[in-house]
Amino acid sequence: MIKLEPRGERSKTMAYLSPVLAILLTMLTGLILFTVLGVAPWEALVTIVYMPISDTYGMAELAVKATPILLCAIGLSVVFKAQIWNIGAEGQLLMGGLFGSYMALQLLDVEGGWVLPIVLLAGMVGGMFWAGIAALLKVKFNTNEILTTIMMNYIALNILLWAVHGPLKDPEGYNFPESAMFSDSSILPILIDDTRIHFGLALALLAVVAVWVLMSRAFMGFQIKVMGLDSGAARLSGFKDKKLVFFALLLSGALAGLAGVGEVTGPIGQLIPSISPGYGYAAIIVAFLGRLHPVGIVLATLLMALLYMGGEMAQINLGLPLALTDMFQGMLLFYLLACDVLIGFRLRWISNRPGTQGNSTAPSQPMTSVSTGAK
Repeated sequence: MIKLEPRGERSKTMAYLSPVLAILLTMLTGLILFTVLGVAPWEALVTIVYMPISDTYGMAELAVKATPILLCAIGLSVVFKAQIWNIGAEGQLLMGGLFGSYMALQLLDVEGGWVLPIVLLAGMVGGMFWAGIAALLKVKFNTNEILTTIMMNYIALNILLWAVHGPLKDPEGYNFPESAMFSDSSILPILIDDTRIHFGLALALLAVVAVWVLMSRAFMGFQIKVMGLDSGAARLSGFKDKKLVFFALLLSGALAGLAGVGEVTGPIGQLIPSISPGYGYAAIIVAFLGRLHPVGIVLATLLMALLYMGGEMAQINLGLPLALTDMFQGMLLFYLLACDVLIGFRLRWISNRPGTQGNSTAPSQPMTSVSTGAK
């Protein structure tokens, strides 16, 4: 029998090298799978990793693809630091896109520089509202936030589908499930000419800096980290854990909502059913791959965005299924968790053969109850 035995002390160096090892193992496994599928391994790897960013257009598209993932991941880093397992960034992103789209359509004939901030704020409110439901259920009824947030993802998706097939559907859109195109006042400005890099990237980088300051310099961030390390000690110190849960989840929801409204007001320009190919789920992997650190999250975001682009490129050039992206994401998470387990624990073989000593497990003996009371 194999048993996991805790190591004396976790290696900090290995903890930071674990994501690198996970990436290498993912790539190695990918090469083996490509060989089994009859695709030249090196050609497939070049197609996925190099071709998407081989020119300036590809680099620009990488930044566009990375923007929503970065916003979701940096928000998730806050709740994960607090040991709050928000799996609902995808639903919060969708609700942000929905709320922002509703506001943009209401202001379709209005011009002015204040329109875009109102639309972005509406998207953030949408994400906060969806995360706030999970926070309320956790604080008031002690529900498991993993279950509530992941179930709310599907509710958000169906609400969005209802909206684009119903009240927000473009009456002049030839019956396609999409809203009308937004006005120029509701569209994020382009940062670099001849590219699709929009102002949402600047907002994402600003969010990274703000979260770094919050978690490393602000007292609120200190409270969040203490609550994550030991909730009992946080309560004994006078920290209001319920308020911290609300704050962390609302902040995470707001940033995911900003990612959603950034998509509909940025590269898409309208509300459609597929505003996200799973950015909220990918952000969970990114947050852990980046070790919940802003710099690590930025680097992991670029890798995840590259996988999305590489999967599309492999589908076009090599005829591989688009599900290749999901497969690589799953392998990356699997290897990351496996490496983390082996950093904290060592494998030990325990023999079950009778008569062995040392590392053998003795059969359990029946317990004998002894009464010491006087009759």
